[in-house]
Amino acid sequence: MERQPVVERVSRRLRAHPFAVDAVVAGLLVLVCLALGTSTYPSQPGTAALVSLALLVPLAWRRTSTVRAAVAVLGAGLVEVVLVSDFLLANVAVPVMVHALAAYAPRPWRKAGLVLGLLGALLAAFRYFGGVYIGSSTDLIRGTVFSAVAIGVLVLATWALGDLKRSRLQREQALRERADLLELERDQEMRLAAGAERARIAREMHDVVAHSLSVVIAQADGGRYAGRTDPAAATGALEQIAATGRQALTDMRSLLGVLREDGVQEFAPQPDVAAIPGLVEDVRRSGLDVDLITEGQPVELAAGSQLAAYRIVQESLTNVLKHAGPASRAWVRLQWRAQALELSVLDDGRGASAATDGAGNGVLGMRERAQLHGGRLEAGPRHGGGFGVHAVLPYRQAR
Repeated sequence: MERQPVVERVSRRLRAHPFAVDAVVAGLLVLVCLALGTSTYPSQPGTAALVSLALLVPLAWRRTSTVRAAVAVLGAGLVEVVLVSDFLLANVAVPVMVHALAAYAPRPWRKAGLVLGLLGALLAAFRYFGGVYIGSSTDLIRGTVFSAVAIGVLVLATWALGDLKRSRLQREQALRERADLLELERDQEMRLAAGAERARIAREMHDVVAHSLSVVIAQADGGRYAGRTDPAAATGALEQIAATGRQALTDMRSLLGVLREDGVQEFAPQPDVAAIPGLVEDVRRSGLDVDLITEGQPVELAAGSQLAAYRIVQESLTNVLKHAGPASRAWVRLQWRAQALELSVLDDGRGASAATDGAGNGVLGMRERAQLHGGRLEAGPRHGGGFGVHAVLPYRQAR
């Protein structure tokens, strides 16, 4: 981690403790003004010292409690006008307080600080500089006007600097809020992405496990009955069960490889539309009478759409194996239309009565797959018996 520059570290610490910084500055001003005031105000040393303290001490709260500090300085200034005959060095607190009001106070007090500062300039000019003359004895210019203008310019300058300070602080605050918002949005996007990935893994695991177990169960049932009269058929069923189990284990390892935390991930080609004939053949060997019908000229699909088509057919055939009943027949139809691939899986069994209302996890997962790639899916009982799944997956041009 890179070390921050010394100036930046000091500045950060000073900004983190505004009261301590302002208290130190106010203390230094008190020491300077009292040290110089001992010889400057010989006629009223005690009163001048007390009024100086009243003017300077509130500066310690100029950022943490700006309005109250300004009221305290205003009260001390009025007391000075009444009780002190000389202009105090501690009046430096007035422009400092005007700057603080412009930078840190609410909007009404910012304007009030400017107005009161200008009025104070006039009052100080008349009270302390009314006897100052500029020019010759024949062309006297009352120093009151010049003093009022000079003090007024000082007030305007400090107020303008405070207003610039306020604008900079607001920009910095806006940048911090924007950074916090971006960080919050990034966290939300990460959570959404994690949720979407969990849903994808759940769909994949459901499709792989459900299909493989359904094939294994169908083969085991068939082998059990065939073993009594045809040992060769039983042996074939056991071989198919072993092959299905190995394939399911390979698919599970490939799927769960993305969850490894050691950085070593296992990747394998994902099934696509070209693998659907092999899928149908595997199901046919499980004992289900299933036909594959292909219409139209195949069109290149995105990898995600191809995987969705394969999983939809796989899940539909799995449902046929589980729900259609014995002596059932199924059809898989792939229709390459002008704008989309339409695929249907139909059966003539009792799936409509054995299945739920079509809102099971399998059907829900198939519908989510289709919608994820801009398509749609419908599932429900067929007229005359059986169950049907119909999906539409739009083409995506290869880049």
